[in-house]
Amino acid sequence: MVLELLVNPKKIQGKRWEMFFVGFVYSAFALFLSLFTFRGYTSLAMITFTVIASVPFVHRIIELEEKKDLQIKKETSLLREHSKAIRTFIYLFLGFVAAFGILYMILPSAIIQRVFSAQIETIIAVNPSIPVGSFFSGVNALSVIFLNNLKILFLCIVFSFFYGAGAIFILTWNASLMATAIGAFIKANLLNAGGAIGYLEITTFGLLQFMVHGIPEISAFFIGGLASGIISFAIVKHDLRGKNFRRILFDAADLVMIAVIILFCAAIVEVYISPFIA
Repeated sequence: MVLELLVNPKKIQGKRWEMFFVGFVYSAFALFLSLFTFRGYTSLAMITFTVIASVPFVHRIIELEEKKDLQIKKETSLLREHSKAIRTFIYLFLGFVAAFGILYMILPSAIIQRVFSAQIETIIAVNPSIPVGSFFSGVNALSVIFLNNLKILFLCIVFSFFYGAGAIFILTWNASLMATAIGAFIKANLLNAGGAIGYLEITTFGLLQFMVHGIPEISAFFIGGLASGIISFAIVKHDLRGKNFRRILFDAADLVMIAVIILFCAAIVEVYISPFIA
């Protein structure tokens, strides 16, 4: 595959920011390809094409991280190495969000309704408004959001375990949802903006409202997916009773624990900080 040959995990070790542009190209190309080939199912086809392009790269990254489990003995050093892979995934994710969001804002309304129909329906159904009128309502919202994010984390873990890089499907879907929400917010409020400063303020508020808690959440999902993917590779390569597998299992447990802690902190930010940005 041509797109697969263009991206080599070993070559971008020192330039992880380049994955932003890779993600942008993958998702933008997928959007236009799905628009002209699967007119009735553009929303899901767009996600599928983006995932197909991304899976080989994500697969190789997880495989490299599994090898590090055998090469690096100290857990803190190993976690530091894993953090590099997570940053790479985050840049890829931000590329997805940027491409979907920009195209949402510049495409004609008729095309937007077709391309982002599933995302718009999901956002309307979820109704992400958070009640923060009192401390108790905030606590209730916190528990709902945290439990919902734990479900997504569990799905990322399951998908990665059975499909290796399967979590990228859920994360690409979440990228399209975030981009749709950001694009809709900015597009709706630009009509009331006055001049360049007003445009900049609205764009900044739109990004902050979703990114402040969104980036930690997505980081946690990637961490969970990486942990499960590492176990999946280890099961294929190593004896389940061997010392190497026990070390990998211990490392994966640490990653999942970190992911849960990040999700809890992100839920606090979403309930008590993000609403005030709006």
